[in-house]
Amino acid sequence: MEILVASAIGLMTAVGIYLILRLRTFPVIVGLSMISYACNVFIFASGRIVAGLPPILSPDAAAYTDPMPQALVLTAIVISFGMTAVLVMMALGAFFEAGDDRIDLDDGGAK
Repeated sequence: MEILVASAIGLMTAVGIYLILRLRTFPVIVGLSMISYACNVFIFASGRIVAGLPPILSPDAAAYTDPMPQALVLTAIVISFGMTAVLVMMALGAFFEAGDDRIDLDDGGAK
């Protein structure tokens, strides 16, 4: 199971980096979301999530599930949603202004 989660995290990160390097705004936004999802899965997987165990240490429990990664992932989901909304609005504004979502890196001979 660990190899499946590690492979999924690696694949999401690779796809996110590939999409960020594209020259269009929509793939960049999707790539940032993919990297955000990969980080969330990584943090969530590091929290020793075990079904049936309490989220806090109690005297009668033999083990526990760490609640901190769950709280961090929940916070990261909210922040990434807000970040994605802002990026989509900026991309839409740029699209309406220029008529295209292509990122132009060549100024046409700027010195």
